[in-house]
Amino acid sequence: MASQATSLRPGRQAAPALAFENVLYEKKAGIAYVTLNRPNVLNALNTPTWTELRAAFEDARDDVAVRGVILTGAGNKAFIAGADISELAHLTAFEAEQSSRFGQDVLDLIENLGKPVIAAINGFALGGGCETAMACTIRIAVDNAKLGQPEVKLGLVPGGGGTQRLPRLAGKGRALQLILSGEMIDAQEAYRIGLINEVVPAAELISRAETILRKISSNGPIAVKFALEAVNKGLETSQSEGLLLEASYFGLCAATEDKKEGTSAFLEKRMPQFRGR
Repeated sequence: MASQATSLRPGRQAAPALAFENVLYEKKAGIAYVTLNRPNVLNALNTPTWTELRAAFEDARDDVAVRGVILTGAGNKAFIAGADISELAHLTAFEAEQSSRFGQDVLDLIENLGKPVIAAINGFALGGGCETAMACTIRIAVDNAKLGQPEVKLGLVPGGGGTQRLPRLAGKGRALQLILSGEMIDAQEAYRIGLINEVVPAAELISRAETILRKISSNGPIAVKFALEAVNKGLETSQSEGLLLEASYFGLCAATEDKKEGTSAFLEKRMPQFRGR
């Protein structure tokens, strides 16, 4: 899918891509495209795939030319169908805990990238796939997508943040119902409970993700970064502490060249030219 994507600034050449075995990664004029590329196992997550995901997102984080990321899965059946059971079945208790912590660290990287990450959910997003999507900034899904946390059906609990992010997105009651039953829900139900932001036809999935990123990327990159941090960090504190954090970020933004450019452009009735300074 990444090879079909358009860029934020047509005409610019794509940057050289890192080469991975299980992940396709390329950058085109402001967007990094990360595609899980294990369609024969519905893009299931194993240790090498987690490692490559981390490397791709670290590169996207550190590249100042990248303004946002689109994460999706290869093929037309699955975004990420969950953990690779052939690997999971042989883990000891200690190895399982370490695997869980490693995956959580990768998803924390995605959630706190400082740049918007759009999950383009093109099919099954189950277990670790649902958890990966929930770590993204915005989730859009095709109309035949299925989401869920089926770990209890394997005698396990979610290990990639599902017990924490799902209640924050869908509420405690609905989250517990999904986690304890292991049931799958369709895209419309996921949209209804706030688990995903939009449902789109499959043919429009990547283009819609790009449209969202274009709109976000037209704004000041420092302001976008601090807004993301204010929401993510603020949710882990009391409201009063979150408000103090917000005021601090507001002050930091006010000291930037982007703030001067944004306010000047508004008063002069022109489009701002943000430079991330």
